[in-house]
Amino acid sequence: MNTAVHTTPAHHPVVSPDQWLQERKALLVREKELLRLQDQIARERRALPWTRIDKPYTFDAPEGRRTLAELFEGRGQLIVQHFMLGAGWEQGCPSCSFMADHTDGMTVHLAQRDIAFVAVSHAPLAEIARFRQRMGWRFRWVSSHGSAFNHHFHVSFTPEEKARGEVYYNYRMQPFEIEELPGISVFVKNGAGEVFHTYSTYRRGVEAMMGTYHLIDLTPRGRDEDGLSYPMAWVRHHDRYDPAPLPAPAGACCQAHA
Repeated sequence: MNTAVHTTPAHHPVVSPDQWLQERKALLVREKELLRLQDQIARERRALPWTRIDKPYTFDAPEGRRTLAELFEGRGQLIVQHFMLGAGWEQGCPSCSFMADHTDGMTVHLAQRDIAFVAVSHAPLAEIARFRQRMGWRFRWVSSHGSAFNHHFHVSFTPEEKARGEVYYNYRMQPFEIEELPGISVFVKNGAGEVFHTYSTYRRGVEAMMGTYHLIDLTPRGRDEDGLSYPMAWVRHHDRYDPAPLPAPAGACCQAHA
């Protein structure tokens, strides 16, 4: 299936360069307001209180069992992607994979700011490794299989929760959707080796890892998702997209009517 979008806005205004510049400057004022608001929210995020991690979470990593503190790899801060890949799944969630496609280029820069990155999934390590190899990713990815970590951070749900029909996710009770859901969590470690949870975000908060969306938002058609069954229905694993159609060669239209 070709998932390319080809809508064209009808009757979009076309104006002189002078009028375009005037309207662009007016929008720039609004963009600067948004940036200032984003900066303020970032300050408020950093000012949130922390909560100490006292539970002894351990994870299966390629080099063996590792504690949450060891996932920092000597750094003081840790970002965790809660990656939707459950035990026995054939492949990871396409949207989580879309997030992960942006990761390898970022980790070297994060490291320069004292930040480690790791993806955590509930699937056993062998299943993670198989999917990771298929996708060609290099970032660190560990398994929380057999640990309560995913449940405590409200991204994996038990059969009992499924039977009850509702779960706690994104800071509220909601109807059960699926046994795994996405998120991002942030931790910090002090000089004594104590680990603290500082922040978690879910739902559209995970767009922090979706740089492609930020570029799409700059284009005339934008995300163009209104007619889809759900907003990210167009997203595929990067090895499952059909090739993008090539532009018709010059003169092809005339030749077709020769």
